[in-house]
Amino acid sequence: MSGNMEDRDGFIWFDGNILPWREVKAHVLTHALHYGSAVFEGERIYDGRVFRLAAHSARLINSARLLDYDLPWSREQIEEATRAVVKANNLQTGYVRPIAWRGSEVLGVSAIGTTVHLAIAPWAQEGRLSVQVKPGGINVTMAKYRRPAPDVAPGGAKAAGLYIVCGIEKDRALKAGFDDALMLDWQGRLAESTGANVFLAIGGKLVTPKVENFLDGITRRAVIGMAARRGWAVEQRAVLPEELAEASEIFLCGTAAEIVPVGAIDGQHYQVGPMTRALMEDYIRLVRQPDSEGFGESAHFDTGLSAAA
Repeated sequence: MSGNMEDRDGFIWFDGNILPWREVKAHVLTHALHYGSAVFEGERIYDGRVFRLAAHSARLINSARLLDYDLPWSREQIEEATRAVVKANNLQTGYVRPIAWRGSEVLGVSAIGTTVHLAIAPWAQEGRLSVQVKPGGINVTMAKYRRPAPDVAPGGAKAAGLYIVCGIEKDRALKAGFDDALMLDWQGRLAESTGANVFLAIGGKLVTPKVENFLDGITRRAVIGMAARRGWAVEQRAVLPEELAEASEIFLCGTAAEIVPVGAIDGQHYQVGPMTRALMEDYIRLVRQPDSEGFGESAHFDTGLSAAA
């Protein structure tokens, strides 16, 4: 199979039909290509089931609404379509990319008058997808760009246009010999990495930035739930960059990354400690539970109003 994502065997669900992979096309004048109005999800298949499928599908709908358009499919229909296309590709382990976008009927800043499309593309993939984990943890640097303020962009949406600064910072980190970059928010507080949430172990408890205009990740919610089952306190609060020096352990978490220990941030070294190791083991068990397709421990996403979903 070719490494080119366009030239692959398999099937993609596209606007209600399961089509051969190579037949699914979007026009070059699609609104989303020019103005970043696509919304998407990243999902993982474990033992033939999509982990937290309901939560991902709800967040996709919510992301579109935050960009002022509605998907013409319900959460249940999106879930049914996802299961169908995973089955069509005969996948037990893999990655799923649902993406919705506004079409090519109108090309201009306004997308009024465009149709809305949805594609769901799954493929075989094992292991962590965003970084290669090293025995001592990954090597991270601090990003130059910051996450936008809530009066600048709808940071609760998983929208294509909001990832431009993440892509720039990820490339900058890789070119400089790092594995990823940590981003601050508009107030100079710790926010997230270029594609994952961050947790710090400080004084025997876990600390994670309070969600303010960046994604409250589905894996982040899972980590909070796993920590609670172990009886560990989790503080969700403003985290200043100086507190990185106080942490004994740091890890990133996300659908693609799963749980990834951080070994160093710009020369400051950290252990891959007992809390991180325990949560990595707990996560492996969690994603393979028979009921893992649901919303999980935390309150499910508000598909109408919540900007923090």
